[in-house]
This record gives sequence, structure tokens and C-alpha cells, in this order.
Amino acid sequence: MDNYVIIQFFEWYVQNDGKHWDKLKKEASKLGALGVSGVWIPPVTKASGQDSTGYDIYDLYDIGEFDQKGSIRTKYGTKEQLKEAVQALRENGLKVYADIVLNHKAGADETEKFQVIEVDENDRKHVISEPYEIEGWTKFYFPGRGDKYSGFKWNFTHFTATDKDKSTDKNSIYKIVGDGKDWSSKVDDEYNNYDYLMYANIDYNNEAVVKEVKQWGVWLTKELKLDGFRLDAVKHIDEDFMEDFINTVRANTADDFYAVGEYWNADVNKLEEYLSNMNTKMNLFDVPLHYNFHEASLIGRSYDLTKIFANSLVASKPLNTVTFVDNHDSQNGQALESWVEDWFKPVAYALILLREDGYPCIFYGDYYGIGGEKPVPSKKDMLDPLLMVRKDFAYGEQEDYFDHPNVIGWIRKGDEEHKDSGIAVVISNGDEGIKNMCFGKELSGKAFYDITENRKEIITLDEEGKGNFTVQGGSVSVWIVKK
Repeated sequence: MDNYVIIQFFEWYVQNDGKHWDKLKKEASKLGALGVSGVWIPPVTKASGQDSTGYDIYDLYDIGEFDQKGSIRTKYGTKEQLKEAVQALRENGLKVYADIVLNHKAGADETEKFQVIEVDENDRKHVISEPYEIEGWTKFYFPGRGDKYSGFKWNFTHFTATDKDKSTDKNSIYKIVGDGKDWSSKVDDEYNNYDYLMYANIDYNNEAVVKEVKQWGVWLTKELKLDGFRLDAVKHIDEDFMEDFINTVRANTADDFYAVGEYWNADVNKLEEYLSNMNTKMNLFDVPLHYNFHEASLIGRSYDLTKIFANSLVASKPLNTVTFVDNHDSQNGQALESWVEDWFKPVAYALILLREDGYPCIFYGDYYGIGGEKPVPSKKDMLDPLLMVRKDFAYGEQEDYFDHPNVIGWIRKGDEEHKDSGIAVVISNGDEGIKNMCFGKELSGKAFYDITENRKEIITLDEEGKGNFTVQGGSVSVWIVKK
């Protein structure tokens, strides 16, 4: 079986020029040739403004088709450009995973008055006011779209809370008062209950809302011929609804429709519990592993590399895990900033791309560079060899040599399906290092070279199939068979 790789095809500062979908279309064949198998595209739906990255969702059904919020296109382009990009990806054998945001809505068309109670932002179950009336932004009727695709109009009864009172211009967490209105009990327990995140918080105890959002999920999947979803902020959304939503989309499209959730928590127990509760085929991003990478990149040789996978999701649930190094939220200047330092990036990518477990995801910002006021150059020259090795050589039985705090390694012994496959990887976060690793007698005499070019020598296996594989200090070397 070939190895799979996702690319997250956006970063926070992608230019607001309406040409991102065109770039994706242009890159489709190159991504396929690199061995990328799936593309995670940014939120396709109209947000509260044209320059938005897309997480402040306004109209789920407007994917760059209607003149709303100042433009027809989104930051990334029009519906026509999007469909052309998706078609190009499919023609090149790539799966398409859309980022969908189901927790909240933003950019309401009008305000309305309703009763609320304020709650403590650090303890969402702690009420800090008597009921009173506010004027909140909760009416959505989509004047540019009308009733096309759906006649559903949103009002305060469809939300559990909002964050601004227009009449006083005050920001707070305003929990809406009404029959059956309460936080979901099946969300993350941070702040005593983390149902509320931002904007107007969608109420999944409301049957009309549940019906509408499930209908939209099926519509979007069919409209764009999607292969899966990246589900934003799932720790804030009722678990029963999420399971129902995924199962409904699968029942109406394909049994193997892919779902990966963003549950941003460094506690692997929380992620394991969520996967268990969901009772459906689903993946989660390995946030704990990302934080391991971040810490290792900050403290250098003080980090024990033998513990790099400690308390990670890929170590306990390898079949349910998407591994990553960085993403749009962890990049500098963003809400969850935890950028992995550049010196460690090759090490971290080797750790997710060249091992047998997990579904690795590379970040657009690493591959193409980051824009904005503080641009970051592309790391394409570092990533291309690793992607090529994953595609052509990283197969077969894996054997780890995690026996030194500053120098670790592993081998993949190759398989019959992939000619000359098999690799040796050595990593150091300290001084120059060496690992004696054994492929077995069947590969005795084989010569290996370092495709990263960090080491220039050729390593020849002895009669037992052993070799002394070297690495520069603070670096990674990836050794493959010399033809």
C-alpha cells in the first residue's frame, strides 16, 4: 500500500486577491507527483468580510456565488474557481477535504432583542447577572442569496449565546434565556463548560438547527464532490450532534467519507476519550505531539528525544491520528501560537513523514512560505526530499533505536512492492551522532547515501546487514539505497 500525505493548502496570511483557488488548480499535478494524497482546503463559505480567513462563518450556502458581505468571491475566489480547483485535484488522484465551521455564526444581518444572563468567562456555569434584555446580532436572512438552496433563516432561538450587546456596546458572554436553553453537557470541560467559543453560538439542542446543518453538510459534499471534512473546533460542539452529522453525511454520500476533527487540547486522555465517545470512524489531529515538537525546538539538547512520542495520540491511536508540525493557528501571531523553531522543522517532518503510523499533514506555510508583515520563507527544498522518500522508500517493517536522549534513529526494512525501498533515519538535537542499525543479512553489502545531503559519505552494510549511520549535530539524515 502506498503512503498517504495531506497538505493543508492555506495559511493565515494568504493574499486576499481571489486567486487562491486558481493556485490550487495550478498546483494539483505537482502535489500528486510529490505523493500528496489529500488536500485540506480552507473554509469555502462566505465569512463576515472578504478579507477573512473564513472561520467567522456568515452563510454556509454561499461558497463564492452571491453578492454578500461586500463581494461575490471569498478571500480565496469564486464558486466557479473553487469547483475548477476541486476537479483538477480529483483528476490528479487527490482527495479533497473541506474545512467546515459548525460552532458559530458571525456577521449577522440585523440585531434583535431577547433575554439573557451573563456568565463568568472563566466559569461558564457561574451566572453573574439577573436576566435582562440585550440587542444582539443574531438575525441572519442572507439578502444576497434569498432562499436559494435553503429557506432557513436564523434568529436568537437558534443560538445559545452571543458576545455583544449593541444597545450598550458591551462585550460579554450573554447566555440566551429560553425553554430548553442550556450549554451542551457533551463538550470539553475547560472553563467548567466550553460550549461557548465566540460570536453567536449555535444551539444543537434545537431540532430545526440540527436538521438544517445536516442538510447543508450533505449538500456541500455533493455540490463540490468532496471526499471528507476537516471539522473545526469540535471540543466546543455537542458530541451527539457531531456523530449524527458525520453519520448522516456518510449515509447520503459514501461510507468511506473521511472526517478529521480539530480538538485542541494537549492532554492525550481528552483526545482518546473523545474518540471513544464519538463511536464513529474519525481521526483527530495530534495536538500533544505538536506541543512535544514545539518544546523540543525551544530547549534543544535538553530535550530527551527518546520521549518525543510520549503522551501523543499517534502512540496510542495510530489509526485515528493526523500528525502535523504546525498549522494556521500555531503560526506566529495567531491565537494558539506555538511555532516549531526552524532548526527543528526537518527533524519534526522526518518524524511524521518517514514512520509507519499516523496520517501526516504538511503545512502550506512551511511548503510555500508565509505572507503578511513578517514573512517566512518556503521550506520546499527541505520538504521535497522527505516527501519523495515517503512516496518511494519509506515502507516495510519499522525498527526503532530510541536509546540515547540526543541521538535517535529508526529503519524501515522495505518491501517487495517498492523497488529499493528501505530507509535509515538518524536525528540529533545535540552533537554529531552515530547509530549502528541492522537491516539483516539479506541487505548485506548494500550502500546507502544521505538524501538530505547533510552527510556526504556512503554507508555500506556489513555481512550482518549492519551499518554505522551518522548525523550532523542538531539535524536529521535520511539514508536510502544507492542505485
